[in-house]
Amino acid sequence: MTNPYLLSANDVNIYYGEKQAVKNVNLNFVQGTVNALIGPSGCGKTTFLRAINRMHDLTPGARVMGQILLDGEDIYSPSVDPVNMRRRVGMVFQKPNPFPTMSVFDNVVSGLKLAGVRDRNLLMQVAERSLRGAALWDEVKDRLNTPATGLSGGQQQRLCIARALAVEPEILLMDEPTSALDPASTAKIEDLMTELKKVTTIIIVTHNMHQAARVSDTTSFFLVGDMVEHGPTAQIFQAPKDERTEAYVTGRFG
Repeated sequence: MTNPYLLSANDVNIYYGEKQAVKNVNLNFVQGTVNALIGPSGCGKTTFLRAINRMHDLTPGARVMGQILLDGEDIYSPSVDPVNMRRRVGMVFQKPNPFPTMSVFDNVVSGLKLAGVRDRNLLMQVAERSLRGAALWDEVKDRLNTPATGLSGGQQQRLCIARALAVEPEILLMDEPTSALDPASTAKIEDLMTELKKVTTIIIVTHNMHQAARVSDTTSFFLVGDMVEHGPTAQIFQAPKDERTEAYVTGRFG
């Protein structure tokens, strides 16, 4: 029987030096879903998220133990090229980070250019498709050759989403992507997530309980490095099985 899950974490433990930040996490993610990771600050959710595209490779002293399987292949296997793997698993950070010296257009297609694509027509097609996918095309189609830093914060974040979409990732990781944005921009990105799950699978870290309840299909609650509870979002918020989950989602702590 083939694995029904696009991504699986099996007994994942993450250390910074001697300090254990994530303990024995087992999680499965289905293709075409939005999955929220919630919990108080310092609970391990961002640490776990960053492990899914090997960002800890760049952190001195960090170690990831266990397995993270993408389409059944362990992304930490010595045979896996982390650069190629990160094209399959895109990431959008808490603060918008467009490349400051590049135009809007060059930001979007930077990943393709890095891979050696030079066909201007193809690059333009991908730029338009990605910007439409990020609900940004109509706002920037006449500004493609202007600096990306001239866009508003909300537009910059959607530009970063478009940049990630350009290489057609199977998974899009989002680390508190709306925490630096105003309510109107936040609403646009939440609407966008619902659309994007038609073409990619989203895993989002969020402190915003309402956001998790609005946009996600599943929710995982982390606490002090443990993944306490995982399930359909409605169940986690309305009928959690663990009293610690209930205390957190009802606002009694955290």
